This record gives sequence, structure tokens and C-alpha cells, in this order.
Amino acid sequence: MKTSTLQHRNHQLAQKELQRHILENTLTHIPAFDLTIVENGVENIRASHLDIFQINLGYLCNMTCEHCHVDAGPTRREIMTRTTLMQCIKAIKDSKAKTIDLTGGAPEMNPDFKWFVKEIRSIETVEEIIVRSNLTILVSNDTYASYIPFFKENKLTVIASLPCYTAENTDKQRGDKAFERSILAIRRLNEIGYGEDSSLQLHLVYNPGGAFLPGDQEKLSLAYKKRLYDDHGIHFNNLYTITNLPISRFLDYLMQEEKLDTYMSLLLDSFNVAALNGVMCKNTLSVSWDGFLYDCDFNQMLDLKIKDKRHQHISEFNVNELFNRSIVTGNHCYGCTAGAGSSCQGSLT
Repeated sequence: MKTSTLQHRNHQLAQKELQRHILENTLTHIPAFDLTIVENGVENIRASHLDIFQINLGYLCNMTCEHCHVDAGPTRREIMTRTTLMQCIKAIKDSKAKTIDLTGGAPEMNPDFKWFVKEIRSIETVEEIIVRSNLTILVSNDTYASYIPFFKENKLTVIASLPCYTAENTDKQRGDKAFERSILAIRRLNEIGYGEDSSLQLHLVYNPGGAFLPGDQEKLSLAYKKRLYDDHGIHFNNLYTITNLPISRFLDYLMQEEKLDTYMSLLLDSFNVAALNGVMCKNTLSVSWDGFLYDCDFNQMLDLKIKDKRHQHISEFNVNELFNRSIVTGNHCYGCTAGAGSSCQGSLT
């Protein structure tokens, strides 16, 4: 590993360790998440089965969004290699997972993206392949414009962030012209059947624009569908509301605005034990760009690997050891269990 790359990696790990320290040790009025669930009759959280592989193809992205919990951007160079991708393919076959969830960064920017999708599609047990697209990448140049028909050809489910149905609020979170480019991408996806053909699913994601919880998912979905169709003539299948977790850029925002204490108190006061039944760590395995295994995407961002040190890398994948494993938790988990609950597929209750 080059010296500059190693230094960058060490810096990133130090940042993640600092974030863990802030969340676990500096907010003395916030009880440990593990204590809260025990008080609510849950000894610990255990994985029940493995349905979903969520694979981070790299942190490289054409955007630098305020709410991004990955800290992705145009200067990031962490990219999953062909060797690690091949190890993921083997693990998918061994696990018989039904859903493969490709994320980033902008997953489309991994140079092996198309090859990887085709390899996954050839696995008989895989029923759904999800690509988490920022949409703007699809209209950035002719190369990425070709990904739209590729999505259809391989029947990829598209899940895309659109923080608001207005340009002002979306551009505030995601950058100038982000809304305009996102609408153009959705229109092109609609033109080939996405959002209308039952085999071509297009879902949007709403993240709050500040230190508050998302509103009711069903009501927001109706509002989105009406405004986006009335204003732009576009449509989609479902809206997923996702709570901003206090990590990465959003944690930086909370600290800069001196809102961390109040936000964590809001999450604690909104704790919903019923949300524990559907948290994504129970049926999902998260794989980082360098092949390490995590109970969820958020644990990955805090470098909280799965507990079993014998099988923490995709090259050491053992499906039998992953079943019924004890989930690694922390105070950031209050974000997934606040209000209606939150996961990569939206609200939980």
C-alpha cells in the first residue's frame, strides 16, 4: 500500500474512532443503547437470517452531499477491487441471499460495476439487485447515460435519494442543480418503464434537512407523488423515509450547530422498542469497499466490524457462523429505533 494511501486510511480510522468516542463517552445524559433495550425487555439484538448483502463498491462519488453518512465525494479513492468483488460473488452463492444491495459513493463509478451486476444476475438464488443511485450521475455524461438502459436490461431496482420535492431544499443538501439533474434522470428512467412497469421498480429516499425526525412515510409519499407529477410529470413506486444518524457529516453538522445534545435527546425520547423487530441488521450483512464485514452500513462508517474476529473479512466468509450472531450496537442505533424506526428500506412500524 502506498504511503499516501496508508496515511489517508489511518486518518479515516482515527476519525471513526473519534466519532465513536463522542457518541459513547461525551454525552453523559444519554444512557448506553444496550441498557435502554434491556430496560425494554430485550437482552440483545441477534441476526435472525441473511437475506440481503449490502455491498459498498467505493466512496468515490460525483457529489458531496451534506447528509452523506459515507463522507463520499469526488476526491475519495477507496474502490472495491475485482478480487474483492469475486470474493463477494462466492459469498453470495454460499449464502443463497435473495437481495444484493449495491451502494457507495456512487456505485456506478466502480469500473467493474457492469461486470459485477452481470455476474450477480447469473446467480439463480438472487431475486433482486438494488442500485442506490444519486440520479445525477446518470445525466452527468454519455458514459453514465448508458447505465439507464443497462439498469433495465438487468432489471435493477433503483433506490435514489431526493431529499425534497422542491429545488431549493434539495439543492441545499446536495448542491447546485442537483434537483434539476435528478428530475431529468427520473424522467429518463420513466421513459423506459421505471416507476410504471412492475418489474422496474424506482423508489425515492427522503432524509430530513436538519436535526429532526422524518414525518409519516405514507403521507410524505402521497405529497411527493402529487408534487412531482403535477410539477414535472414524473412518477415513482415508493418513498422511503430514513432518519439521519449522528455519524460522519451529519455528526459534524450537529456539533457545528451545537445541536448534538438535543438531537440525541430527541432520538432517546422517541425510542420505539417495536422498531427493534425490523432493524436491518437482523437480515443484512454489510460489506465495505475493502471487504470487511459489518452488521449494517452505519456500523461500517464507524468501523464496528462483526464480533467474530475469525470471519471479519469476505475472504473468510462462513455463512453458518453468521446466523444468530450477536449484533454490535452503539448509541448511533438510537437513530434506527426512533419514532417509526428507520432502515435502508424506510420506516419500520
